[in-house]
Amino acid sequence: MFEEFSAGYYLGRLYVEPHDHDHGHAVIHETDHERVNQRLYATDEGVERLDTPLVMKLDGAHFPVHGEKGVPSGTLGLPPSVAGGDRGLPERREVFLAKPNRAADLLRYAGYDPADSAV
Repeated sequence: MFEEFSAGYYLGRLYVEPHDHDHGHAVIHETDHERVNQRLYATDEGVERLDTPLVMKLDGAHFPVHGEKGVPSGTLGLPPSVAGGDRGLPERREVFLAKPNRAADLLRYAGYDPADSAV
């Protein structure tokens, strides 16, 4: 889904569509989220959380991405306010995924507390 791009990011192609999520977060399918977390963020040192938000970048904006069952696999669901309203069919786009250290910094700057899974 994602491949090496730069020192701070992986690059992938996902379908991007507006998605009404209860909390207004960006979302991808729960299984995709766990798989990406495990493959790209896990350190293989002890027990690790696989529900930590991923950090993606699209059109110059960074945002945390959570897992949700109701999203099609390979799709990034964005709140309509971020996606630009109703665009009709999903559009396949290049999406950047922050590497672990960059993601941790971005989440910390945004006030993410790992103990609070609701962020």
